Amino acid sequence: MAEYLIDTGRNQLVADRLTAQFGNKLTGQELMADMLCMVVDPEAVAEIMRFLRDDESLQYNFLTTLCGMHYPEKEQLGVVYHLHSFKYNHRIRIKTVIPESKPVISTLTGIWPAANWMERETYDFFGIRFEGHPNLKRILNVDEMEDFPMRKEFPLEDQTREDKDDSMFGR
Repeated sequence: MAEYLIDTGRNQLVADRLTAQFGNKLTGQELMADMLCMVVDPEAVAEIMRFLRDDESLQYNFLTTLCGMHYPEKEQLGVVYHLHSFKYNHRIRIKTVIPESKPVISTLTGIWPAANWMERETYDFFGIRFEGHPNLKRILNVDEMEDFPMRKEFPLEDQTREDKDDSMFGR
């Protein structure tokens, strides 16, 4: 079981390497569920990801997950990336936020080809456009759809319903 314990020394090494290389392009850092999470400037995402993949002391060679987020109260969208280093058996989470009014960020398909479908899904559900993507189009929703279903833009309940008795739900 010891091989699955979180190496906090490794987290510190990664944070130090990123801070030394990209100090002003990092906007935050936290430990979430024992995984290092770095918040980065959206303009620097591709550069930081290439560094994480190519640096000999890091070697995050596998993009595990790429997904979107929506912060309606801040009028922002975000992208979360999970990377894994097989050599060091270590994971990291990279987050970035972009304005809802200009949902554009660089594609990572040139760094990890596996980003292709994940970016398409994120575009399909959140409307985040990945600049430079080779074939950015909807893959799960119909092409004619204008909305992005994972954005928190619609009420969870139908406010026009007359058959609903809120007293049953403590309201």
